[in-house]
Amino acid sequence: MLDSLKTGLRAAIKKVVSAGGVDAELIKDLSKDVQRALLQADVDVKIVIAVTKRIEERASEEKPPPGLSRKDHIVKILYDEIAAMLGRDAEFEFRAGAQTRILLLGIQGSGKTTTAAKLALHLTRGGYKVAAIGADTHRPGALAQLRDMCARARVEVYGEEGGRDAVSIVRAGLEAVGEAPDVVIIDTAGRHKEEGALLEEMRTLSEAARPDLALLVIDGTMGRQCGAQAAAFHKAARVGGIAITKLDSTAKGGGALAAATETGARVMYIGTGERIGDIERFSSTRFVGRLLGMGDVQAVLDMARRLEADADGDQLRRMKRGKMSMEDFYSQLEGMARGGSLRGMIESMPGIAGGMKEGQLDGMDERIERWRHIIQSMNGAEKGDPDTINSSRAKRIARGSGSSEREVKELIKAFNNSKGMMKSAGGRQMQGFLRKMGIK
Repeated sequence: MLDSLKTGLRAAIKKVVSAGGVDAELIKDLSKDVQRALLQADVDVKIVIAVTKRIEERASEEKPPPGLSRKDHIVKILYDEIAAMLGRDAEFEFRAGAQTRILLLGIQGSGKTTTAAKLALHLTRGGYKVAAIGADTHRPGALAQLRDMCARARVEVYGEEGGRDAVSIVRAGLEAVGEAPDVVIIDTAGRHKEEGALLEEMRTLSEAARPDLALLVIDGTMGRQCGAQAAAFHKAARVGGIAITKLDSTAKGGGALAAATETGARVMYIGTGERIGDIERFSSTRFVGRLLGMGDVQAVLDMARRLEADADGDQLRRMKRGKMSMEDFYSQLEGMARGGSLRGMIESMPGIAGGMKEGQLDGMDERIERWRHIIQSMNGAEKGDPDTINSSRAKRIARGSGSSEREVKELIKAFNNSKGMMKSAGGRQMQGFLRKMGIK
């Protein structure tokens, strides 16, 4: 996600790390590199100047804490300031034992309907019972799209084919679903900040729905323009949170993220791909850790917890003891394929994303199939203990699977990192590791 920003910031860090020493010129160069990366990501120039000024001042004046080199401290300062630019994490929480209503707002084409289905699946996986209401009476096919996508999340949708009164649809939908769902997601028609009549309808809709959360959906490709959009919707329905879509590939999402935080409403969810599982709860520190190649421990742990539900008892015990086999790993890969992006999982791993070359993460989901053939070409001993795979064995496995030795080694590297993470997740040492990463 945010490829240009990620590339620019990582290049700036690499320059610092590879420098012979830290001086005023290096700090100035870092500031310029960060400015360039943020501007290319469409962050407002005033925000860019303020952020880089703080980075320069802190890097020049602060002394590193005990045990941290000056270079490491400068990288930490960069991490802190970029995270601060994106705002503190949203505080909204779903209440146990009480129904939560979420009203989705946004301009046409921002991805509200897709976000409604993604959010429905995300919350269902979190143990919530979810229902949806289709109240987009302006876009043909909106209700059919919502029903089709929510069916994949096994979420029921209330709607009225050919209905023209969105307010009455919302009222009837709330009565139909009753109090049984933990969460009710309401999809609405797209509006623009200049469309006064539609924004007035939005006020009426908000009064009818009485939402606990008005969630504004913003297209990540809009960049800094989203600030004005967010302000207009906020006046109409008191926006409580923001979901940013299309934060993958070349989207200039930096501007959207930064401008959105200026409205006072916090970014709560981000869409990271086209698949229904490609949505996650936004955390500025986790997000920046992934941008800078420091990984996202929590994302990997969340994936591990989801996979626990599919693992049998023996497999789970092996994984927690660090005795995971290659067949266990493949069952994980299948779970990741069902639940979201494999690329996203690998990109989240601390020590992996930052060390991979540009473009190396592209097509990660397609690699599952190639890895399956590689695993099938291993004998029983190799599947049980991949450490036995030396150069000659790797050549044989590569020939048998129609792959290269590089791909065999790539698979083994991913396996070993997953194995280590699973073992750490089952032990107390993970708590200290998370604190070091600034997550807990």
